[in-house]
Amino acid sequence: MDDTAGEAAGGGPAGGGLAGGGLAGSAVPTLSARQPRAIHSALTVLEAVAALGAGVTAREISLALGLPRATAYRLLNLLVQDEYLVRTPDLAGFALGAKVIHLAAAAAPVRIPRAARDVVEETRRRVRGGIHLVVYTEGRIAVADADPDFPLSDEQRLAREPDRFALGLLREIDGDPTAAPDAAADLRAYGVVRRAGATSGCLAAPIRDASGALAGALAYSGPRRRVDDPAETAAVLVAAAHELGPLIT
Repeated sequence: MDDTAGEAAGGGPAGGGLAGGGLAGSAVPTLSARQPRAIHSALTVLEAVAALGAGVTAREISLALGLPRATAYRLLNLLVQDEYLVRTPDLAGFALGAKVIHLAAAAAPVRIPRAARDVVEETRRRVRGGIHLVVYTEGRIAVADADPDFPLSDEQRLAREPDRFALGLLREIDGDPTAAPDAAADLRAYGVVRRAGATSGCLAAPIRDASGALAGALAYSGPRRRVDDPAETAAVLVAAAHELGPLIT
């Protein structure tokens, strides 16, 4: 469903504590001989905090893992610095931080009811091409039901560069229609956002909750001619998206 030209941008976030150095431009950080062991130890500390529960102390972690107390303190401080752990309000213990919670949410499968899957299956019977259901959650695009016969072209790139896809463009203009005026015009005219490449393209119809907030999308990927002249396919997508709203929100 990525139908724009060009290579993925290089580089990545500047990092600190556990990675042993950040990225400068497109440079790739190197690991010293000791760093893999340190990373493993840090992950073990994370597992211990999860198992022992919020409020566990450095001393308790040291004892549970058989680590020198100085090592336990150093690892805990690094994990707090990188937001994988937080200190409890009394500053005596530790709890899992926002980054761990975000990672857990990203790894959890998106579950949708049988009735929603029936709507998606019926749409696939009516439209020749890939039909994919996604939800927008925790600032990411989560694929809830990818078409098994016409798979997503690059699900990892969808996560990295969502604005190259109709699904990402839809989310962008929902927050700011002026960010992509042509896409906003398509949404008003057809009820979908579209992206087109040389021979193929994609459409995305919004799925909204009872308040009107964007909750997900039903997307089509297939030949460019259906994207250049989207009215027929868009009508099917929009009708299905309306049905899906109360089923997945």
